[in-house]
Amino acid sequence: MLTTLLDEVDRLRAARPGRLLIGIAGAPGAGKSTLALALAAKLGHAVMVPMDGFHLANAELRRLGRADRKGAPDTFDAAGYAALLRRLREATGETVYAPTFDHVLNEPVAGSIPVPPDTEVIVTEGNYLLLDTPPWDRVRQLLDLAVYLSADDGPRVDGLLARQHAKGLDPDAARDWVHRSDEANARVVEATATRADLRLHRA
Repeated sequence: MLTTLLDEVDRLRAARPGRLLIGIAGAPGAGKSTLALALAAKLGHAVMVPMDGFHLANAELRRLGRADRKGAPDTFDAAGYAALLRRLREATGETVYAPTFDHVLNEPVAGSIPVPPDTEVIVTEGNYLLLDTPPWDRVRQLLDLAVYLSADDGPRVDGLLARQHAKGLDPDAARDWVHRSDEANARVVEATATRADLRLHRA
Protein backbone atom coordinates (compact mmCIF):
# COMPACT_ATOMS: atom_id res chain seq x y z
CA MET A 1 0.00 0.00 0.00
CA LEU A 2 2.70 2.50 0.98
CA THR A 3 4.86 1.39 -1.96
CA THR A 4 2.01 2.05 -4.40
CA LEU A 5 1.50 5.52 -2.95
CA LEU A 6 5.22 6.32 -2.98
CA ASP A 7 5.45 5.32 -6.64
CA GLU A 8 2.57 7.63 -7.53
CA VAL A 9 4.05 10.55 -5.60
CA ASP A 10 7.46 9.99 -7.22
CA ARG A 11 5.78 10.07 -10.63
CA LEU A 12 4.12 13.38 -9.80
CA ARG A 13 7.36 14.87 -8.45
CA ALA A 14 9.11 14.02 -11.70
CA ALA A 15 6.33 15.54 -13.79
CA ARG A 16 5.51 18.69 -11.80
CA PRO A 17 7.91 21.29 -10.42
CA GLY A 18 7.25 22.97 -7.10
CA ARG A 19 5.59 21.89 -3.89
CA LEU A 20 3.05 19.06 -4.01
CA LEU A 21 -0.03 18.66 -1.86
CA ILE A 22 -1.11 15.05 -1.25
CA GLY A 23 -4.44 14.36 0.47
CA ILE A 24 -5.51 11.10 2.11
CA ALA A 25 -9.23 10.74 2.84
CA GLY A 26 -11.16 7.89 4.39
CA ALA A 27 -13.65 6.89 7.05
CA PRO A 28 -12.87 7.25 10.77
CA GLY A 29 -10.43 4.54 11.82
CA ALA A 30 -9.30 3.65 8.30
CA GLY A 31 -5.63 4.37 9.11
CA LYS A 32 -5.24 7.73 7.39
CA SER A 33 -2.88 9.34 9.89
CA THR A 34 -0.67 6.24 10.06
CA LEU A 35 -0.33 6.16 6.27
CA ALA A 36 0.19 9.92 6.03
CA LEU A 37 2.95 9.91 8.65
CA ALA A 38 4.66 6.93 6.98
CA LEU A 39 4.51 8.64 3.60
CA ALA A 40 5.96 11.90 4.93
CA ALA A 41 8.76 10.02 6.71
CA LYS A 42 9.70 8.08 3.57
CA LEU A 43 9.64 11.10 1.27
CA GLY A 44 11.85 13.44 3.26
CA HIS A 45 11.38 17.23 3.01
CA ALA A 46 7.71 16.47 3.68
CA VAL A 47 5.35 17.52 6.48
CA MET A 48 2.05 15.99 7.58
CA VAL A 49 -0.73 18.49 8.29
CA PRO A 50 -3.91 16.90 9.70
CA MET A 51 -7.43 18.14 9.01
CA ASP A 52 -8.25 17.45 12.67
CA GLY A 53 -6.39 20.60 13.70
CA PHE A 54 -9.46 22.46 12.43
CA HIS A 55 -11.93 20.91 14.87
CA LEU A 56 -14.00 23.63 16.47
CA ALA A 57 -13.18 24.09 20.16
CA ASN A 58 -15.36 22.21 22.62
CA ALA A 59 -16.76 25.45 24.04
CA GLU A 60 -17.90 26.50 20.56
CA LEU A 61 -19.44 23.10 19.90
CA ARG A 62 -21.41 23.39 23.12
CA ARG A 63 -22.57 26.88 22.12
CA LEU A 64 -23.73 25.51 18.76
CA GLY A 65 -25.42 22.51 20.36
CA ARG A 66 -23.16 20.15 18.38
CA ALA A 67 -20.94 18.67 21.10
CA ASP A 68 -22.68 15.30 20.75
CA ARG A 69 -21.75 15.13 17.05
CA LYS A 70 -18.13 16.26 17.24
CA GLY A 71 -16.43 15.03 14.08
CA ALA A 72 -19.36 15.70 11.72
CA PRO A 73 -18.60 17.95 8.73
CA ASP A 74 -20.14 21.05 10.30
CA THR A 75 -18.02 20.76 13.47
CA PHE A 76 -14.83 21.87 11.67
CA ASP A 77 -13.56 25.19 10.37
CA ALA A 78 -13.50 23.87 6.82
CA ALA A 79 -12.95 27.31 5.26
CA GLY A 80 -9.95 27.86 7.51
CA TYR A 81 -8.54 24.46 6.56
CA ALA A 82 -8.88 25.22 2.84
CA ALA A 83 -7.26 28.63 3.35
CA LEU A 84 -4.26 27.05 5.07
CA LEU A 85 -3.85 24.48 2.29
CA ARG A 86 -3.91 27.28 -0.29
CA ARG A 87 -1.27 29.19 1.67
CA LEU A 88 0.88 26.06 1.91
CA ARG A 89 0.63 25.50 -1.85
CA GLU A 90 2.02 28.96 -2.51
CA ALA A 91 5.31 28.19 -0.65
CA THR A 92 6.15 31.87 -0.22
CA GLY A 93 9.55 31.36 1.39
CA GLU A 94 8.43 31.61 5.01
CA THR A 95 7.69 29.03 7.67
CA VAL A 96 3.95 28.43 8.00
CA TYR A 97 2.50 27.06 11.23
CA ALA A 98 -0.39 24.60 11.14
CA PRO A 99 -2.60 23.41 14.01
CA THR A 100 -2.83 19.88 15.30
CA PHE A 101 -5.34 18.03 17.52
CA ASP A 102 -4.44 16.95 21.05
CA HIS A 103 -6.24 13.69 21.79
CA VAL A 104 -5.53 13.99 25.52
CA LEU A 105 -7.01 17.50 25.76
CA ASN A 106 -9.57 16.60 23.07
CA GLU A 107 -8.96 20.06 21.60
CA PRO A 108 -7.20 21.62 18.58
CA VAL A 109 -3.88 23.32 19.31
CA ALA A 110 -2.83 26.25 17.12
CA GLY A 111 0.70 26.81 15.81
CA SER A 112 1.86 23.27 16.52
CA ILE A 113 3.28 22.10 13.18
CA PRO A 114 6.00 24.14 11.46
CA VAL A 115 6.14 23.85 7.68
CA PRO A 116 9.58 25.19 6.64
CA PRO A 117 10.02 26.93 3.29
CA ASP A 118 12.13 24.04 1.91
CA THR A 119 9.25 21.56 2.35
CA GLU A 120 8.67 19.81 -0.96
CA VAL A 121 5.54 17.78 -0.16
CA ILE A 122 2.61 18.52 2.15
CA VAL A 123 0.71 15.39 3.20
CA THR A 124 -2.71 16.12 4.66
CA GLU A 125 -5.28 13.65 5.89
CA GLY A 126 -8.84 13.67 7.16
CA ASN A 127 -12.36 12.44 6.67
CA TYR A 128 -13.77 15.15 4.43
CA LEU A 129 -11.08 16.05 1.89
CA LEU A 130 -13.28 14.83 -0.97
CA LEU A 131 -16.60 16.22 0.23
CA ASP A 132 -18.27 18.26 -2.52
CA THR A 133 -20.44 20.52 -0.36
CA PRO A 134 -19.34 24.09 0.49
CA PRO A 135 -16.97 25.05 1.99
CA TRP A 136 -15.38 21.58 1.90
CA ASP A 137 -15.43 21.60 -1.91
CA ARG A 138 -12.53 24.09 -1.85
CA VAL A 139 -10.20 21.36 -0.56
CA ARG A 140 -10.33 18.84 -3.43
CA GLN A 141 -9.23 21.37 -6.05
CA LEU A 142 -6.07 22.13 -4.06
CA LEU A 143 -4.82 18.53 -4.01
CA ASP A 144 -2.28 17.35 -6.58
CA LEU A 145 -3.13 13.77 -5.61
CA ALA A 146 -6.29 12.71 -3.78
CA VAL A 147 -6.14 9.27 -2.18
CA TYR A 148 -9.06 7.36 -0.66
CA LEU A 149 -8.09 4.79 1.97
CA SER A 150 -10.61 2.11 2.93
CA ALA A 151 -10.43 -0.64 5.55
CA ASP A 152 -12.48 -3.66 6.55
CA ASP A 153 -15.31 -2.54 8.83
CA GLY A 154 -14.63 -5.05 11.62
CA PRO A 155 -11.06 -4.02 12.49
CA ARG A 156 -11.84 -0.38 11.72
CA VAL A 157 -14.72 -0.26 14.22
CA ASP A 158 -12.69 -2.20 16.81
CA GLY A 159 -10.01 0.46 16.52
CA LEU A 160 -12.57 3.23 17.00
CA LEU A 161 -13.89 1.53 20.13
CA ALA A 162 -10.36 1.21 21.51
CA ARG A 163 -9.80 4.92 20.81
CA GLN A 164 -12.86 5.85 22.86
CA HIS A 165 -11.87 3.49 25.68
CA ALA A 166 -8.47 5.23 25.78
CA LYS A 167 -10.26 8.56 26.25
CA GLY A 168 -11.93 7.16 29.36
CA LEU A 169 -15.37 6.17 28.06
CA ASP A 170 -16.89 3.01 29.50
CA PRO A 171 -17.81 0.22 27.04
CA ASP A 172 -21.46 1.29 26.67
CA ALA A 173 -20.58 4.94 26.10
CA ALA A 174 -17.84 3.99 23.63
CA ARG A 175 -20.23 1.82 21.62
CA ASP A 176 -22.84 4.59 21.62
CA TRP A 177 -20.35 7.18 20.34
CA VAL A 178 -18.87 4.95 17.65
CA HIS A 179 -22.15 3.63 16.26
CA ARG A 180 -24.09 6.90 16.59
CA SER A 181 -21.42 9.41 15.57
CA ASP A 182 -18.33 7.86 13.98
CA GLU A 183 -20.29 5.45 11.80
CA ALA A 184 -22.70 8.16 10.67
CA ASN A 185 -19.66 10.15 9.58
CA ALA A 186 -18.21 7.06 7.89
CA ARG A 187 -21.26 6.76 5.62
CA VAL A 188 -20.81 10.38 4.52
CA VAL A 189 -17.11 9.83 3.83
CA GLU A 190 -17.60 6.59 1.90
CA ALA A 191 -19.87 8.39 -0.57
CA THR A 192 -16.93 10.62 -1.57
CA ALA A 193 -14.57 7.81 -2.62
CA THR A 194 -15.32 8.24 -6.34
CA ARG A 195 -13.66 11.69 -6.27
CA ALA A 196 -10.23 10.21 -5.48
CA ASP A 197 -7.39 9.82 -7.98
CA LEU A 198 -6.14 6.69 -6.23
CA ARG A 199 -7.94 4.15 -4.03
CA LEU A 200 -6.08 2.00 -1.52
CA HIS A 201 -7.30 -0.62 0.96
CA ARG A 202 -5.83 -1.44 4.36
CA ALA A 203 -6.18 -5.19 4.83
